[in-house]
Amino acid sequence: MAFLRSLYIHNIFFRYIALLSACFVISYWVPILYPIAWLLVFLLMAFFFLDLYFLYATQNAIKAHRNLPRKLSNSDQNILSVHLNSKYPFKTEVSIIDELPVQFQKRDFEHRTQLQKGEPHYFEYSVRPVERGEHIFGNLIVFASSPLRIIKRKYLFQKDQMVPVYPSIIQMQQYDFLATSNRLTEFGLKKIRRIGHTQEFEQIKEYIKGDDVRTINWKATAKKNQLMVNQYQDERSQPIYSLIDTGRVMKMPFNGLSLLDYAINSTLAFSNVALKRNDKTGLLTFSKKIETFVPAVQKLTHLNTIMENLYKVATNYSDSDFGMLYAQVKRKINQRSLLLLYTNFEHISGLKRQLPYILAMAKKHMLVVIFFENTELESLIAEDAEDLQAIYHKTIAEKFSLEKRLMQKELQKYGIQTILTKPEELTVNTINKYLEIKARGII
Repeated sequence: MAFLRSLYIHNIFFRYIALLSACFVISYWVPILYPIAWLLVFLLMAFFFLDLYFLYATQNAIKAHRNLPRKLSNSDQNILSVHLNSKYPFKTEVSIIDELPVQFQKRDFEHRTQLQKGEPHYFEYSVRPVERGEHIFGNLIVFASSPLRIIKRKYLFQKDQMVPVYPSIIQMQQYDFLATSNRLTEFGLKKIRRIGHTQEFEQIKEYIKGDDVRTINWKATAKKNQLMVNQYQDERSQPIYSLIDTGRVMKMPFNGLSLLDYAINSTLAFSNVALKRNDKTGLLTFSKKIETFVPAVQKLTHLNTIMENLYKVATNYSDSDFGMLYAQVKRKINQRSLLLLYTNFEHISGLKRQLPYILAMAKKHMLVVIFFENTELESLIAEDAEDLQAIYHKTIAEKFSLEKRLMQKELQKYGIQTILTKPEELTVNTINKYLEIKARGII
């Protein structure tokens, strides 16, 4: 049975059959072709058995291995590779099919190549997951055929390999490098002008062009007989919490990724930057109840705790209870902190229902409310309206877009910091706001 399950007919074989059928049909009018057609039939049968011998005489002639990372990064292009080797004494034509996880909804993966005996071959391909959780790769299937190309032999490797998809590790690593080397402006992050001296004193150094003249240390200048300035650094060890709404409003998809996953990716990258800048980071996710709470800690190893908790976050498709959120924040977060609240409001009435709880949190903590532009509406507004229905749709879209800006102004009226952002620009804008708040010393 194993032999039959591995035996497949090559597509070229059907062309041979079609040619023989044509010979038999034409022999009706050209009788001399009839014996030639039968000769070709016996010749094809001989080649068939010869091909069987070529492909099955060597045991385990094909070796293949799929290399998977320990974790896949959500919303990013992840590079995977497949390695192959052949023991056949002839040039082998192979077709490789990788059974990708069902989440990718891709059933046409195929790679064709030729293998020489003993020469390793490998190729790479990329996948872009848009869901967190376990992704199971099925069989790695290799179809091998000889130069006769009459039959194919099927090989199976690495059935049911599981790899977890975590929040965007690749994005986190990009910002990690920039934060470590103080090059955050390269990804569109603004260099914030420092206001006043709310930072902690670090050292006295020689004056260089561009230093703030207000920081000149006159005593040190007199001793050294050259200009010396005080150097300051941002206050450290300040607690920062990411509050993520996991309610139904965060399931809206953009570019295949839900708003919840954009918020999770941003939280991971931002938490890493904040830890590298010596602040404490924590996490709270909520909907009808508090689903996750991670106290703010200033340890780089704490990032793994945040990542593992973000990996498990899911929505329950219900309306979120901001009253419960306020009560839990009041009870669990005692020290004044920077709170980044990731949520979304589509109507100003929805904001006004939650406004009393938002204002109550903002009294004790530095609160930043982060919500999202509807980029699909923006593209609809940018299009020219060509008929009455298009004018109607464009007008409604402009109304919703205006409401987003009015919600931002409503929050700012009460002194609450806001970020109204496109989903794909969320991480950059969040880190920008963090750097601005740190520079201004208003936590």
